[in-house]
Amino acid sequence: METSQFIYTYIRHRDEQELCRMEMRAFFGSDVQENVIISEVEIDPSRSPFIQARLEVWIQADTLDSLAEQAAELTVKETFKTVCLNDMELAGTLKIGHAKRREIERKTGLQINGEPELDNPELLIGIVQLDDRWYAGKLTESSSDWYAHQQKPHMYSTALGTRLARAAVNIAVPHPEGLRVIDPCCGIGTVLVEALSMGIQIEGRDINPLVVYGSRKNIAYFNLHGDVTIGPIAEVNEHYDVAIIDMPYNLFTHITAEGQLAILKEARRFTKGCLIITIENIDEMLSEAGFTITDRCLAHKGTFSREVVWCT
Repeated sequence: METSQFIYTYIRHRDEQELCRMEMRAFFGSDVQENVIISEVEIDPSRSPFIQARLEVWIQADTLDSLAEQAAELTVKETFKTVCLNDMELAGTLKIGHAKRREIERKTGLQINGEPELDNPELLIGIVQLDDRWYAGKLTESSSDWYAHQQKPHMYSTALGTRLARAAVNIAVPHPEGLRVIDPCCGIGTVLVEALSMGIQIEGRDINPLVVYGSRKNIAYFNLHGDVTIGPIAEVNEHYDVAIIDMPYNLFTHITAEGQLAILKEARRFTKGCLIITIENIDEMLSEAGFTITDRCLAHKGTFSREVVWCT
């Protein structure tokens, strides 16, 4: 059986470049500087805060004419619409103007055996030029439903941003099937909401009853279901495949360096892998706790930055 090939297009701010590439490495095992990556790994584009669309390659050719000839061999049962993806520069391939894109869509779409439908198609067929190669196939666009999570009933100023939280979940749990995941310092549940909305079974815990209340309310607000327990990390008595920890820090809490180290040592006790988000370098603490750093990046937001560190 021939392996499928997927083309992913990306949109991200310059400040998000490092975070985006770390997410790429988690999903695909490698990254690129450009805004396009080709992989045999299938990821739902709506999971990522950066992926714009996914094209499952059905046909490819050196010229548009040759691509159109191959399109004549395609038969689709659903109503369809063709969409040219070159509405922006893609990995060095210049943007194609509106009129030319419409011409490309007609040239290819008219060859496909099926029923075209411009307004409410059941299937999108994408067409893209990358360098001197043309590709066409099933197009899946990101729904970006996660945007709605930016407005929660319970929020506070130091909580993770929704985009960072969603990317962090993807980095920690790129392929979640069969994994047990915990956020043992969950705060108001920003990470929990993102994980649960992607179908990832994650448990939450926090020592502060007030923020646990807020976390439960936020989860319910988005019609999600997840368990959040009140209690310190030291009381976690089960084992997990992954932990995600937004480290408490002493600018806004009363935690000490010793308290931070204690959190890391407890996490080492019950998890195989841990994603740490921190406002300061804690490499020595991670080493003392028994973790090995295997990937990292800086997540920027204006002049403020957080370290995102994946440890095993």
